[in-house]
Amino acid sequence: MIVNGMRGCLAAWYGRLRKGRMQAALGGAAICLTVCSPLAVKAAGSDGRDQEVTLRICNWEEYIDLGDWDADETIELESGGISGENTMMEDFQQWYYETYGIRVKIEYSTFGNNEDLYNMLTLGDTYDLVCPSEYMIMKLLNEDQLVPLSEEFFDTSDRNNYYINGVSPYIRDIFEENEAGGRPWGDYAAGYMWGITGIVYNPELVSESAASSWKILNDPAYCRRITLKDNVRDSYFAAVGAVKSDLLTSEEFRNAPDYLKRLQEEMNDTSPETVARVQDYLQDVKNNAYSFETDSGKADMVTGKVAANYQWSGDGVYTMDQADEDGFPLAFAVPEEATNIYFDGWVMLKNGIAGDEARQHAAEAFINFTSRADNVIRNMYYVGYTSVISGGSDPRIFEYAGYCYGAKEDETEVSEYDLGYFFGQDGGKEYVITAPSDQVNRQLFARYPRGEAMDRAVLMVCFDEEQNRAINQMWINVRCYNIHDVPAWAWGLAVSVLCGMVLFGVKKAGR
Repeated sequence: MIVNGMRGCLAAWYGRLRKGRMQAALGGAAICLTVCSPLAVKAAGSDGRDQEVTLRICNWEEYIDLGDWDADETIELESGGISGENTMMEDFQQWYYETYGIRVKIEYSTFGNNEDLYNMLTLGDTYDLVCPSEYMIMKLLNEDQLVPLSEEFFDTSDRNNYYINGVSPYIRDIFEENEAGGRPWGDYAAGYMWGITGIVYNPELVSESAASSWKILNDPAYCRRITLKDNVRDSYFAAVGAVKSDLLTSEEFRNAPDYLKRLQEEMNDTSPETVARVQDYLQDVKNNAYSFETDSGKADMVTGKVAANYQWSGDGVYTMDQADEDGFPLAFAVPEEATNIYFDGWVMLKNGIAGDEARQHAAEAFINFTSRADNVIRNMYYVGYTSVISGGSDPRIFEYAGYCYGAKEDETEVSEYDLGYFFGQDGGKEYVITAPSDQVNRQLFARYPRGEAMDRAVLMVCFDEEQNRAINQMWINVRCYNIHDVPAWAWGLAVSVLCGMVLFGVKKAGR
């Protein structure tokens, strides 16, 4: 149990400020780095180890620690202080040389979304290591574009294999149990960050019960006061939850022995009937919502333009942190029908690695380096999302959760928050944070959702071409044309024209 004196962790808030400064200094999306310290050069010259590997990495924008932390930003944990002076890439290069005696040059690029990454690959861009989301990992696996992780990567006796020795057992099970193209994810992908989807809401304007259902998106009580995502997959998922709410929340459905399997099937249903119901629902939502958005919903919540915002949990933490800075609390709810558990993970591309063992070793070492507890904390602090790494025998990541969200020693309104499902399976050790009571539905809940919320968390699976064609056409119909906006007089005119055409056809046929 951790009882810490710090309430709230403004990770994403400070991270955004730092990232803006660093990106301006870098002046572009591609960064070329190499270790060239006098010590490294001298060592290479003295023992003949002058090999250099080029590692091409492509990651999400603003999704890794770029360093340049202020002096007062050191994270002081029970196990010691953690700070970020250099970029994660620079520190990796130095570590790799010191550990393996080989210099590595990183060519680092970024992408804005999974589709952008896929288009970049289709157009011929070559990378060794990329970090897409789970459904894109499945797509790349189905297309046989990925290199499997080596046997050495899974060797728990190697102390430098920080990933396999530190990944949360809960996350590892998901990667081992799910397949694409008949192959387990875990053989090809190493998780990076994860989270779930839910509703960020203003508790002064929206009740917890209202925010705990996807049906809120179409609730006239919040007309023009709610936002949803401007992409087909996230909005489709939420709409399926709303139109199937009665089924998904029924006792019979929830008590089924194969509940999670059936829930995932229902939430990924693309039958013509379901697609039609979703289109009809989203057309109503379009009239009820403030906006379809990708990134602006966070600011709209903080400025009070909207009362509720469909959000990824990592962005939910950022939104609540900023609202706290402005002096009013927001909260996070997980819809009772279902939530989407999402992942971003590292995978190696065949056309990049191209059978080069040295390059693959460097790629796997980069995954391991970013999975070391101190680097995990740096990245979580910097970007505001939650790592898949729980730390194994290293206590620092759990300490960091307490550092961010633990109650002050003199607080009386506190609650025990159990994180055993994520950090557990460690000889029966308890992983409980004593947190301020309001954190059970705020930042702590968004960063590490409670076990009962995870009981209804399912994946968005990779759709085939026919399924994508169906939901993409549905999305075009919703975004570009709303049948519910057609006035009554237009319907009357259309019926009159149709009747006239039929009558004309009958008369013509009778001649």
